[in-house]
Amino acid sequence: MLLELHVRNLALIEQADVEFGEGLNILTGETGAGKSIIIGSVNLALGQKAPKDIIRTGAEYGYVELIFSVNEERRKELEALEIFPDEEGLVIITRKIMPSRSVSKINDETVTAAKLRQATGLLIDIHGQHEHQSLMHVSKHLEILDTFAKSRTSLLKKEVADVYRRYKELQSVLEESEGDQESRKREADFLQFEIGEIEAAELKEGEEESLTEQYRKYVNGRRILESLSAAYQAVETDGIGQAIHQVNEVADYDEPLKGIQGQLYDVESILNDVRHTISAYLDDMTFDEEEMARMEERLDLIHGLQAKYGGTVEQIYEALEEKKARLEKLENFDEYRRKIEKEYGEITEKLEKLCGTLSKERKAAAKLLTEQIQKNLVDLNFLNVDFSMEFGRLKQFTSLGYDEAEFVISTNPGEPRRSLGMVASGGELSRVMLAIKTVLADSDAIPTLIFDEIDTGISGRTAQKVSEQLAIISRSHQVLCITHLPQIAAMADCHYEIAKSSDKKKTTTGIHKLNEEEMVDELARLLGGVQITEAVRQNAREMKALARETAMGQR
Repeated sequence: MLLELHVRNLALIEQADVEFGEGLNILTGETGAGKSIIIGSVNLALGQKAPKDIIRTGAEYGYVELIFSVNEERRKELEALEIFPDEEGLVIITRKIMPSRSVSKINDETVTAAKLRQATGLLIDIHGQHEHQSLMHVSKHLEILDTFAKSRTSLLKKEVADVYRRYKELQSVLEESEGDQESRKREADFLQFEIGEIEAAELKEGEEESLTEQYRKYVNGRRILESLSAAYQAVETDGIGQAIHQVNEVADYDEPLKGIQGQLYDVESILNDVRHTISAYLDDMTFDEEEMARMEERLDLIHGLQAKYGGTVEQIYEALEEKKARLEKLENFDEYRRKIEKEYGEITEKLEKLCGTLSKERKAAAKLLTEQIQKNLVDLNFLNVDFSMEFGRLKQFTSLGYDEAEFVISTNPGEPRRSLGMVASGGELSRVMLAIKTVLADSDAIPTLIFDEIDTGISGRTAQKVSEQLAIISRSHQVLCITHLPQIAAMADCHYEIAKSSDKKKTTTGIHKLNEEEMVDELARLLGGVQITEAVRQNAREMKALARETAMGQR
């Protein structure tokens, strides 16, 4: 579960520190107080793109920290991602947002966005204000079904995806091989030319480097000759001999002169060695214009092959093998195509069978899913609802199979089931999504669920039903819910008020946990608006007491 949220310098929040509890955590506040900023901060920590103006004015960076506690099952799943909770089972997710970039960390280790999404997907699920609108897209319906049925279909889906990948590869090969015979002959002729060109070159590893070194020596031969001749003259002067003679004349008169004498003999020996080495090099040095021309021609050939087939000898020979394989296919084209067609037929048959099996499993799961969703919809005040899922078949295979699935609903007796978008209003769609989330929560072990204004477009008895549904979910999950309805707020196990304050210099948003009496005051505000009378406050107490009784009855 989510234990703590810490926010620094984001929008109107200068500093906010919250400790969440088990069960149903309710967040309320005046319109414009910054409720969306709190959930937005959580989203930012989970990797959502940061708006340009999110950093608080005057601050160098924004910061969000989420602290989760995980059970043994979640620990193992995280460790499979190479994320290791501490000894107490804590996972700390942080994000530092700067003007030019942001950095996400898990337990002080910097992670990629992809790894962050993998990890947080095991810990928390956020139902945003407008997520119910995704139900307007039919593709979302199959995704929901597959999430519900993943324990029975995940391996089958993987097999379908693997076979589909080979199916598409063979399909592409067959499409490419449909050219006319003349074009294949031209291609074969050209391949034969390229193969002959490479084989005739008889390239060797390291040849190009060796030739380049020799060629550089030949090209600079005149300069080498002139420079070495000058060097030879320089070291053959009589100066060192004259120096030795002069020091020998006086060496017996002072002991330190013996040292100078020895050094001069060493210099003479070294210069003699240098002179002999230069002389030997000059004697061995030859310049053959024909040899240089052969080198130049060979290097041009090698460089030409490198430009056409690859930058190294290894790459050139890899290209040669590919061209030989392609030529063999072209020379035995009819046999090759028959082989591909045979495999394509077998793969198509296998894919058809797998997709059929997957479809059968999905339909069985869909029956269970829609029955549970319908039950939850009745609990959410859809009294005469008829909810189901209809299946169709796509014209082609996909990596997900060939199913086209859509939720359909009838909200009045005698009316046929129709697409959600044709029947349900925004508030009704929101309740449908809540019913779906409830079912998925029962089949999924994600410990923390966040509902951001799930109460959009509802009131009265329906709001009471939504609150009871949230309370049911909170028996097995930690739930965080932003609301403006007292019926939902009254169900809170933990209640937090988000408030905005300002002075002449700055405006800030803060959040704090309410005690029992403060909960009643906040419910009274939600019930009574501006004028909060004692009667309204008494009504709030009764609502809170009734909510507690309802929750106890559900347990």
